[in-house]
Amino acid sequence: MSDTSFDSAAARAQVLDRIAQAARASGRDPGDVTLVAVSKQQPWEPVAQVLAAGQTIFGENRVQEAQARWADRREGVELRLIGPLQTNKAKEAVALFDVIETLDRERLAKVLAQEMASQGRAVRLYVQVNTGEEPQKAGIAPAEADAFIARCREVHGLQIEGLMCIPPADEPPGPHFALLSKIAARNEISGLSMGMSGDYETAVRFGATSVRVGSALFGARPPA
Repeated sequence: MSDTSFDSAAARAQVLDRIAQAARASGRDPGDVTLVAVSKQQPWEPVAQVLAAGQTIFGENRVQEAQARWADRREGVELRLIGPLQTNKAKEAVALFDVIETLDRERLAKVLAQEMASQGRAVRLYVQVNTGEEPQKAGIAPAEADAFIARCREVHGLQIEGLMCIPPADEPPGPHFALLSKIAARNEISGLSMGMSGDYETAVRFGATSVRVGSALFGARPPA
């Protein structure tokens, strides 16, 4: 059950205010930072609250869950896949999502290129970088990122809009955000998807163009 006492619309206003403050403190335009509401595993009621409050960009972890939630609610909504993508789900992902933030291997790049050509859809793509080189996490290793981005562009004809990372939970996030920003700069990539509920203000200070916020918007995630 969801926490009916949690006001997600008010929480969204607070998050947006904190994003704006962090941006201005860094000499940035708050309008250059996009809030992605992480709706994964949330019941519909709090998601509907932030939707009604004007939120239009949502992040989902799984293709099937996103299909079930958004199939009849796509008008005016931008959907981003922020969880790992299996190649056997690429067809459905290309059909459903506007942005896929978790491109991290050659086989997936090839399949996404094929699916986008087949469906005539230009899904926006982010490469996920495993900045902490954690074996349990998806993402290309930082040392391999430049070559992988080049192959995505030159071999598979993909346009890479941005980079995404999830820093290790037990380390300060700043160095990881700085590393992602450096990789983006030398590859002439403008999008930086970094920062979650606990560190999105830090991410904004390091140049994030989008932050992925879940629990700060919706409260504690309900048990699976």
